Amino acid sequence: MNASDSHVDDRLARRNALVLAVAQAIGGSAAPIVIGTGGLAGDYLLGLAGLPRSYATVPVTMFVLGTAAASIPANLLMKRIGRRAGFMLGAFASGLGSLLACWALVVGSFPVFVLATGLAGAAAAFVQAYRYAAADTASDDFRPRAISWVMAGGVMAGVVGPQTVIWTKDLFSPILFAGAFLGAAMLQVVNLAVLAFVRIPQLPAAVAARAGRPLGEIMRSRTFVVAALCGVASYAMMSLVMTATPLAMVACGLSQTEAALGIQWHVIAMFGPSFFTGTLLTRFGKPAVVAAGMALLAAAGVTALSGLSVAHFWTALVLLGVGWNFGFVGATAMVTDSYRPEERAKVQAANEFLIFATVALASFSSGKLLTLAGWDTINMMIFPVVALCVALLAWFVTAGVRPRAAV
Repeated sequence: MNASDSHVDDRLARRNALVLAVAQAIGGSAAPIVIGTGGLAGDYLLGLAGLPRSYATVPVTMFVLGTAAASIPANLLMKRIGRRAGFMLGAFASGLGSLLACWALVVGSFPVFVLATGLAGAAAAFVQAYRYAAADTASDDFRPRAISWVMAGGVMAGVVGPQTVIWTKDLFSPILFAGAFLGAAMLQVVNLAVLAFVRIPQLPAAVAARAGRPLGEIMRSRTFVVAALCGVASYAMMSLVMTATPLAMVACGLSQTEAALGIQWHVIAMFGPSFFTGTLLTRFGKPAVVAAGMALLAAAGVTALSGLSVAHFWTALVLLGVGWNFGFVGATAMVTDSYRPEERAKVQAANEFLIFATVALASFSSGKLLTLAGWDTINMMIFPVVALCVALLAWFVTAGVRPRAAV
């Protein structure tokens, strides 16, 4: 992108970023709805069927696995049909999955409910691409802020999702949570209307026809290696600790309400900084902001290891959330520096798969690690991962790699 074109292009980029931030707030609410109610709904269905309730969290795990499995197909499909069409297809699939979950609860089918949350998870792969789409039409200077604006929509998603559950969960009383998933489907109808305003031109035919470099070559570049590993580390460590925290709090004699409030503050801490993360990235540089995120993740581990009071758990969760934001948003911005326009679909797909496959593993193993190894061990796992990422960032900075060097 030429400097002379940046002002014109960034008017479109700002428009797209704002539209996608609203879409993130509405379409992204599917995740907190599934994560917040999936285990409880699964427990309800297993109780009806007389099956072991130890499988109650399988629907939530399937949501994460669905996102990982669909990350590559979703990004490659959007290369063919365009961002807007792909996003609207994702919203339709999310609504369909929510309706299927509602029906599964009405008829009392645990397998169908698991299938439904997996479909909703696959649709979430399109939502995860919103942040990349915001960068598609942005200049180099505005790109970090465009990504950050979209991520800021996650603050509202963290409110819209739980409030939808509160308002609709008893619509089919005494059937638990069926109304919440009907409400989730209605949100996707609204999201379809919002996504109609996205305007991201397809790549020019001459650019799209270029094959670009082999994916393996791009993934071996210093920029991609550092960005992808820091993104994976930020998300996986956050998921590992966050998933275990409510279980650890209850095991320490604290109430479920205190645990739920801790997670609420954690979600706010995850997305709230996005209102200014883009400005920090522009002012201080991406590696510095990612390094600050790693330091905050380490601080969360230190806080969690320092005591078992409500204050310790809540403070650790807030530090964990802000650390995730700086690390993940910064790493996403770094990934956009690693590819040329014609390469973006395959590189974004590869990065998303790496992240969500690892997150699925972290989420799935968190409870078992807590049971077998304990709360302290989970938090101590943060430190070697953070040390590796800081070393990689130092390697990146001292090598003098310039953004967009591959272009």
